[in-house]
Amino acid sequence: MSLKSRLIAKKIVALHKRSRGRIVVLTGARQTGKTTLASKLFPDHVLLSMEDPVVRPEFSRLTAKDWAIRYPKAVIDEVQKLPALMETIKACYDQFDNVQYVLLGSSQIMLMKSVQETLAGRVAIKHLFPLTLPELMTSSWGEIPQESRLIKWLSQSPSCDPGDFLTGIPGVDERYAKAKRCWEYYLEWGGMPALLHNDFTLDDRKNWLEDYFATYLQRDLSDLARLNDLEPFVRAQQAIALKTSKAINYSELGRLAGVSSPTAKKFMRYLEISYQVLQIPAFYRNLEKRLSKQPKVICLDPGVRRGILRKGGMMDGLEWESTVIAEIFKQVKTASLPVSFYHLRTLDGKEVDLLLECDEGFVAVECKMARRIVPADFRAIKSLPAILDKPLLAGFVICREDSIQRWEGDIPLYSVPAAWLLS
Repeated sequence: MSLKSRLIAKKIVALHKRSRGRIVVLTGARQTGKTTLASKLFPDHVLLSMEDPVVRPEFSRLTAKDWAIRYPKAVIDEVQKLPALMETIKACYDQFDNVQYVLLGSSQIMLMKSVQETLAGRVAIKHLFPLTLPELMTSSWGEIPQESRLIKWLSQSPSCDPGDFLTGIPGVDERYAKAKRCWEYYLEWGGMPALLHNDFTLDDRKNWLEDYFATYLQRDLSDLARLNDLEPFVRAQQAIALKTSKAINYSELGRLAGVSSPTAKKFMRYLEISYQVLQIPAFYRNLEKRLSKQPKVICLDPGVRRGILRKGGMMDGLEWESTVIAEIFKQVKTASLPVSFYHLRTLDGKEVDLLLECDEGFVAVECKMARRIVPADFRAIKSLPAILDKPLLAGFVICREDSIQRWEGDIPLYSVPAAWLLS
């Protein structure tokens, strides 16, 4: 497998050296590379797995002193399988200053229960998502990925015109050519690291994604729900995948899955806490405007979504929007930026795909598959100042054009290729 470098790697290493990070929790969807990353970053830590039910009782019988002597530094995989271990780790942390642990788990259920209840105030939590575009562009573990233009701008000066971060001519830029190839791969296959095995054929990738769906149902979902009948959940997950980038209607989702609205809502929560989907809340703080309050759902990985639906072929506009928003979400969260995500839809039909709220104000994003952008594509963005309760800092139409264009308006407005802005 071609091992890709991760943007979060240096942050985890630096954190683990500090007293606040003696216990690091690294969580994320199954197969995002948590074990590989932790093993690579901490070669002096012993790797222990709680996956095997045969050996779990052996670990559960160890006292805090036993752990401090035998395993003062350890990477503990699938830690949510042994909740009682959290109390022992807590005791180790409190009694022994030299212990260092990296806890791995494929479900936020671990964070919601065991970690938050037992290790509150003692752990630092990091999330590992599928590969982002800058990470896909790396050729080896040793190559340091570059933060994207969007992240650099949001990190440094979102109140300034982003034009300085967008300068260049994509058509003659070698890095853009690589970014575009990686983006086209990502649109079709997503960011799961396992798909990058050197000997994988197209059929291997397709089969892996379909098998991932089955593995998720058998392993992660059993941790979350312990459902006796998986069929309604499968129907719900497929219905949600079809509804990506659309507002969530639990009555309709329940009807499609053959369950009640409350059960459909519970299924959505299972998918969210196991890193399969995002819920983007609606912006409706302006009480004088008639604004929708329904959140919309975004599938976190386009390849996994296609595996769930057994779908191939061309991408449509909703898939494009979902993929762009998910990529922005992953990059922002990996960079630990204080940015909130919203979408906006008025009851008379105006809609903005994504609003990023920073301390200074909002950034508006429209996602268009078009190769040619026209002034009308900015119409909804230009209407935002009358609705928002903070300044509108800039607006982007993220598209498939191979050129960057500044558009007329009271704020900086740009149409920009996805592979340029996000690399």
